[in-house]
Amino acid sequence: MNAKTKTQVPALDWFKWFVVVALIAAAVVGNAIYDEVALLARVAGVVVLALIAVAIAMTTAKGREVNQLRKEAWTEVRRMVRPTRQETMQTTLVVIAFVLVVALVLWLADSIISFLISLAI
Repeated sequence: MNAKTKTQVPALDWFKWFVVVALIAAAVVGNAIYDEVALLARVAGVVVLALIAVAIAMTTAKGREVNQLRKEAWTEVRRMVRPTRQETMQTTLVVIAFVLVVALVLWLADSIISFLISLAI
């Protein structure tokens, strides 16, 4: 059976998300209210509140899913095969040559069409 089952969200998760939103709102409002305080202190306060909000969000079900996705993405990045310098140079030269050929063809077509239009006029 391929029926989707509705996953149960723990009741505490809603409270955690409320706290996360409240912390982010406090960071934004606090940064606006205390604009006379030194910039470094305000940035530090926003960063601290954001880190606390992220830490709380990571303890929720959605937060754990996002963390798992992040881990899988980094695994894929590590598995990726990067081209060598020679392959990169060869590919770059092929692209440049192709662009020049297409530019030449378009210039030639434009010149011919302009010449024909000038003859017609």
